[in-house]
Amino acid sequence: MAKKFYVVWAGRETGVFTSWPYTKKLVDKFPQARYKSFPTEQEAEAAFASGRVSTPRSSVKKTAPKPSESLAPKTANFEVNIYCDGACDPNPGKSGSGVAVYRDGALAELWYGLYNPMGTNNTAELNALHQSLLIAKQEIEKGLRVQVLADSQYAINCLTLWAYSWKTKGWKRKVAGDIKNLELIQQAHALYDAIKNRVVVSHVKAHIGVEGNELADRMSVYGADQEQHDFCQYSEALDIEKVLNYKRG
Repeated sequence: MAKKFYVVWAGRETGVFTSWPYTKKLVDKFPQARYKSFPTEQEAEAAFASGRVSTPRSSVKKTAPKPSESLAPKTANFEVNIYCDGACDPNPGKSGSGVAVYRDGALAELWYGLYNPMGTNNTAELNALHQSLLIAKQEIEKGLRVQVLADSQYAINCLTLWAYSWKTKGWKRKVAGDIKNLELIQQAHALYDAIKNRVVVSHVKAHIGVEGNELADRMSVYGADQEQHDFCQYSEALDIEKVLNYKRG
C-alpha cells in the first residue's frame, strides 16, 4: 500500500503526519475536525502551509479553513502536546494563566492560576508559556517528544527570538526603551534556552476550534475568576464539554 501523508488543520494537534492511527486519535470525536490525506509529502506540506480548501466530503478526507502558523517541523509526531494561554479582563486588570496537557492525543491534565489583580494580557501569556516549558522539561526528562503550543506570538517571540538579541545588547532594545516584563522574560528564556533542542514551540491561532487551545483559554479565565495565585492542577473530572462551557477569554 502506498504511503500517505495526513494534514490536520483543526484537531488535538495540527500538522502533517504519516501515521493514520495517530492522526485518527487527533481528529476522532473532535468537534469540527479538519483533515485530509495526500499521496506525497510535498503536496501535504504545501496544503498545510497554504490552508488549501477543497469541496467537503463525507469520507475521512475532510478539508479546513486556513491553519495555524507553526514554528514546528510539521512532520513530527509528539507524545506530549502542551497548550497554554493567558487571559486578562480588563487589560490591565485581573489576569490568569491556563495549560492543557495531552499525552498520546488524549487530554491528561489541566492547570490554572497565577492570578494577578493588576496583570496584563502579555504577562499572563508569558506566565502560561513559562509554566508549559516547566512541564515540558519534566516530560523531556522522561525521554518523551514534546511540543508546546501558544496562541501568543508575542510570548513566543520574546522567549525564542527577541531574547537572544536583547541578551547580546545587555538586555536592552535596539531602540531606546526598557523591555517590558523583563524579569519574567529572562527567567522563561533561560529555561527555553536550556531545553530548546528537545522541545518544539509552535504558534496556534486562537479560537479556531483547536480543543487544547480552547481548554487552556478556559483555564486561564478560571484561574483569574478563582483568584488563584498558585499554579494548580485542575482536580475535577476532565469533562471536556463541561470545561468548554466555562467562561472564555
